Amino acid sequence: MISCRLICLAIGYVFGLFQTSYLLGKLHGIDIRDYGSGNAGTTNMLRTMGTKAGVITFLGDAIKCILAVIVVRLLFGRMHGDILPLLSMYGGAGVILGHNYPFYLGFRGGKGIAATGGFAVAFHPMTGLLAILIFFTTFFLTHYVSLGSLLIYIGFVAELVVMGQLGWFHMSQGALIELYILAFLLAALAFWKHRGNIERLLSGTERKTYLTKKSDQ
Repeated sequence: MISCRLICLAIGYVFGLFQTSYLLGKLHGIDIRDYGSGNAGTTNMLRTMGTKAGVITFLGDAIKCILAVIVVRLLFGRMHGDILPLLSMYGGAGVILGHNYPFYLGFRGGKGIAATGGFAVAFHPMTGLLAILIFFTTFFLTHYVSLGSLLIYIGFVAELVVMGQLGWFHMSQGALIELYILAFLLAALAFWKHRGNIERLLSGTERKTYLTKKSDQ
């Protein structure tokens, strides 16, 4: 059973290596990591190359996680249907790790939020709906992408625990605990990757983002 988890993690990692912002930047003759925040993600693309590039990056990073979960479910749906939500979580975790730490880019990638959004959508309709509501409500009220991103994880972990304990995932308690732990670790990674943003949010110096502008201070 451990091998199944590792295979799902590896599948996800391979999908995560598709660095949408990096590849899109290269098509325009730049390495996005040399501009703006230096992050290979949606927000930096939005600020550096505009709304269209930001939207393409978001969709690319979200879709790669959705595809990874689909592959995991196709491969293990019949053999290990009793822990399929857990295996899907491993697949999603692999995508986020591949996105954040791509080996061919010196392990300098993004922060994994768009990929997390894609995973929430692929994992269950309720988790996807909550992630969308939390992020866009927070974003349009505050224009802080980082705050919306962090709240997605808080909501996602809380929702997983509630849904799991209510029996939505049809797994044993041991598998559910493993699911919760993995989700918590991913949330901890997201908070670590956003530690600079958290400091700026607390100090009131975090940069706001607008869909109609490349930058704002």
